[in-house]
Amino acid sequence: MSDITIRRATADDFRRLTRLVRGSRAYRGDYAAMVEGYQVGGSYIEHHPVFVAADGGGDGRVLGFYALLVDGAGAGVGDGDATGAELDLAFVADEAQGLGIGRMLMEHMTEQARAAGLHSVKVVAHPPAEEFYLRTGAVRTGTVPPSGHVHWERPELRYDVA
Repeated sequence: MSDITIRRATADDFRRLTRLVRGSRAYRGDYAAMVEGYQVGGSYIEHHPVFVAADGGGDGRVLGFYALLVDGAGAGVGDGDATGAELDLAFVADEAQGLGIGRMLMEHMTEQARAAGLHSVKVVAHPPAEEFYLRTGAVRTGTVPPSGHVHWERPELRYDVA
């Protein structure tokens, strides 16, 4: 595999990120309703810290991405006026799983959060992804009960970054 680079997403990435979310095999079967019709919109990308892992080879394929929601009105990574954040989205393309891209993204995310003066990053995980988050340094803090269109409990975790 070519070199992987992590860069800030742009609004122009919205189609690629949306395809990655909707096509994820982690959201098949009972979980399919979670991503049906889901869009990672351009305005979402512009208003939140969203970073992509891209293949450094000629095509620059997006292999994965993550997005943070930072506490505080309008705060973003780099503002330094918040104590915590939530990992809102984190996906690795099915064909790129097992290559260390997810770990690379979580290391980048914690570095960004630490540099911004954040203390922690909360994760409400997709149940099949819990083990991945634990392996990459998160600790389990509880369980989020079903609500809305989510009909199952979800593990709540936290990365301590301070």
